[in-house]
Amino acid sequence: MVLMFEQFRIVTDPVAGSVGLSAIFASLSLLTLFLLLGVLRMRAWMAGLISLGVALVVAVAIYEMPVGQALLSASEGAAFGFFPILWIVLNAIWVYNLTVVSGHFDVLRRSMERVSPDMRIQAIIVAFCFGALLEALAGFGTPVAVTVVMLMALGFRPLHAAAVALIANTAPVAFGALATPIVTLGTVTSGALGDPRLNTDTLGAMVGRQTPILAVIVPLVLVAVVDGRRGVKQTWPAAVVAGLVFGLAQFVASNYISVPLTDIVASLVSAAAVVLLLRIWHPAESPDLHASPSEPDQVAPSSGTTRQVVRRDAPAEVARAYAPYLIIIAIFSIANLGPIKEALATEPWTVVFPWPGLDIIGANGKPLASTSFTFGWLPAAGTLMILAGILTAVVLRIGPLAALRAYARTYAELRHAIVTVMAVLALAYVLNQSGQTNTLGELFAAAGGVFLFLSSILGWIGVAVTGSDTSSNALFGALQVQTAAKAGLDPLLLAAANSSGGVLGKMISPQNLAIAASAVGMAGKEGDLFRRVVGWSLVLLLFMCVLVTLQGTPVLGWMIP
Repeated sequence: MVLMFEQFRIVTDPVAGSVGLSAIFASLSLLTLFLLLGVLRMRAWMAGLISLGVALVVAVAIYEMPVGQALLSASEGAAFGFFPILWIVLNAIWVYNLTVVSGHFDVLRRSMERVSPDMRIQAIIVAFCFGALLEALAGFGTPVAVTVVMLMALGFRPLHAAAVALIANTAPVAFGALATPIVTLGTVTSGALGDPRLNTDTLGAMVGRQTPILAVIVPLVLVAVVDGRRGVKQTWPAAVVAGLVFGLAQFVASNYISVPLTDIVASLVSAAAVVLLLRIWHPAESPDLHASPSEPDQVAPSSGTTRQVVRRDAPAEVARAYAPYLIIIAIFSIANLGPIKEALATEPWTVVFPWPGLDIIGANGKPLASTSFTFGWLPAAGTLMILAGILTAVVLRIGPLAALRAYARTYAELRHAIVTVMAVLALAYVLNQSGQTNTLGELFAAAGGVFLFLSSILGWIGVAVTGSDTSSNALFGALQVQTAAKAGLDPLLLAAANSSGGVLGKMISPQNLAIAASAVGMAGKEGDLFRRVVGWSLVLLLFMCVLVTLQGTPVLGWMIP
């Protein structure tokens, strides 16, 4: 029993003293995950658990990590997966579910439908602006599932609706679910490298200097998908305004206001900008792009399309529909005020403690920082969301029992996601604390400066396979910063590149494709949808690779905080 829990010291070349041979074993769990998800299409929670098992076997058998230390490492990762990661997601989705229960989600949807009868403008408002708002609050596939249905109700062709929803769900993803991917990235990378910049605020600021540039392009892509060159030519003012304002707001919010609030602020400001623009400008024409039953991949427009008169809600109800998001902004803004934020970061509101029994020494001979667990029970975004949810229930006139039922239903609906996230974070911690990530980092460091270009691709692969920027950051965040340190590159830049490049893999991930295809009644035809969006994914990924590469040189190096 003593040996089972004895201190463990990381070794990066356990197989015959060779990093190359060791890397073969270090990559087994990741290859297993990719194979099970990408090829065998296994359920994510099962794939996560099996891959975790592979990582544990490699840690014990190859890296000679004591069984007890390996299991404790997995338990810390699983705990972090629930708090603060799932704690944020579950409570954020609960607030969204409250708006559905009260009927105010439909009120919000109708208020956006009335903005313009032009379907190209509707694509920008619904898929880009409102989709970003849903991503900010819920994430994890919710924006695609909801906006696809809304676009279909407005009369969009099925494949167009699905493609538009998938492409739109890119720019906001890194800050989705109250910046859950960034929070994960900060924790994983800070535990792997001692760079003081590897925290949620600075990483969020760096990502906020990459994805906003992407945001400028995405609305133009959306109108091109809906109506080709004519769409771009006739509606570019709305697309440019939506993208520029969103990108600027995303930069300002992530760098100077609050990382968790980034997408909420950006989506609301962008939507408001488009609404104001439409008061003084309209497209030269609004062609009828509604689905026609005579076309094979299309359906007849439902009674909810813009051909019908959209129901008008009372101004008070519209105000209530927007109230939850304003409540969230207010609560997070107060919690992020300097003196309050500093006070909440100390005991008893935030407690930092060594994970019981976990005793790991890094390759440098120093204890790993990741063995300490931060439990900020009050300042945690998830806890603040509970407070926002309570106030939302009051404003939307939802009774306590109905609110509690919605809360219980949220956990039930996300039961598989809960297991998946905890398994993937447990996997990430085992990889990082056993030395498997260090081994892969030394191998990739041989690429030198070329890794600047490849770093975004690594994040893209991670999201394309797992369907989650959070999971990709958990899996590759430590690898990115350790590779950067060994190759003489900036760890902050490469960590951010993992998240920013990852968002572009979202539209081609099997999970998102399945969600979108099912929503438009095309289950089993995910391949058709994949072919519609993969080109855009690759083009935008190339753009991000070039941007990151330039940020790693004097040309754009000034953009790094």
